[in-house]
Amino acid sequence: MSLDNEVESLRRIPIFANMAPRDLKLLAFTSERLCFASGDILFEQGANGDSAYIILGGRAEVTIDTPAGPTVLAVLKENQIVGEVAILCDLPRTATVRAAGELTALRVTKDMFLKLSAEFPDIAVAVMKEIGQRLDRSNSHLAGTMGTQSGA
Repeated sequence: MSLDNEVESLRRIPIFANMAPRDLKLLAFTSERLCFASGDILFEQGANGDSAYIILGGRAEVTIDTPAGPTVLAVLKENQIVGEVAILCDLPRTATVRAAGELTALRVTKDMFLKLSAEFPDIAVAVMKEIGQRLDRSNSHLAGTMGTQSGA
């Protein structure tokens, strides 16, 4: 994939939609393009959060460890970002993310992501909105699971 194609992919991601093309080129140029085979792990729950990943192609499963075993929270697809919570909150990874088939992603370092968030406040707001939506989905999933376990 060329730099121009990566810029076009980044432009389709809502949190980067308002960035100037030159800034998107800088993001694409300073990010590492990675390819994962099915089952490869992008990062594991509990690991240090040193980067975020932008999915350029393919799908990824987000799972958490529970007493009953791994639980799938979400399946991410092209033009989605994952891993930003750990770098924004300076916390260990809250979930494991694994390629569900062949996957191509851009790895954005913590320093670059924080710099972008500072330079482009719209990115920070969009990320907060995404985190809030994920929390809501996780709470709904948890409530459904709890209702099933209690016989409701």
